[in-house]
Amino acid sequence: MVTTHEAAAPAARSTRLPHLRDIVKRVALSLLAAVVAPAVLFATVLVLVNVTAAMIAALGWTAGVVAWRAATGRCVSVLLLLTGGIMTVKTGITLATGNTFIYFVQPVFVDLVVALLFLGSLWSARPLVARLAPDFCPMDSELAAHPEIRRLLHRLTLMWGLVILVKGSVTLWLLLSLSTVDFVLVKSGAIMTLTVTAVAATIVWATAVGRREGLLGLPQGSRTPAPW
Repeated sequence: MVTTHEAAAPAARSTRLPHLRDIVKRVALSLLAAVVAPAVLFATVLVLVNVTAAMIAALGWTAGVVAWRAATGRCVSVLLLLTGGIMTVKTGITLATGNTFIYFVQPVFVDLVVALLFLGSLWSARPLVARLAPDFCPMDSELAAHPEIRRLLHRLTLMWGLVILVKGSVTLWLLLSLSTVDFVLVKSGAIMTLTVTAVAATIVWATAVGRREGLLGLPQGSRTPAPW
């Protein structure tokens, strides 16, 4: 016979954030597929072949991952779709014009637009981080409506808006200061460091709020109660 406590358990679990280990794993896999792998592939092919081959290789990787996930019934993250869309547009324009500078400068304008979208969404009921969060940290409507979680999502939206502005500024400065190969190699390291730092700060911040509010869940498959 199912007790009242046992019947209420699934509802209680649904209002918790995933465990830190599960969040980190999900974020790492998403960034690996959408950001790290295409960047490393682009830099490698650029050094070994040329910029045109590098563009095609990076786009091919992203398109392949999207197609594979869709064909196997896996969720395709907003980040992966956004990366694929941007890469398709800038590769198409570059191949059509034959001007590789366009390929490298386009992300600066994209970063400006995306940063403005993040910052502008602060005045909406659902900021951009709240829309993107389910890709990295599944949460139900009850958890998303929690006052501290809503406050966290607004603050993270502000942080990421500023991070993306810095990313665009650094990209433009490096593009105007370095040769193509040096730009790709230095930019990849600098932007990856900035992104990883911002992701780590996001996870630490979310974990701190989750622990303080008693909202951090158990690792997947765990049956032991949370220590708080």
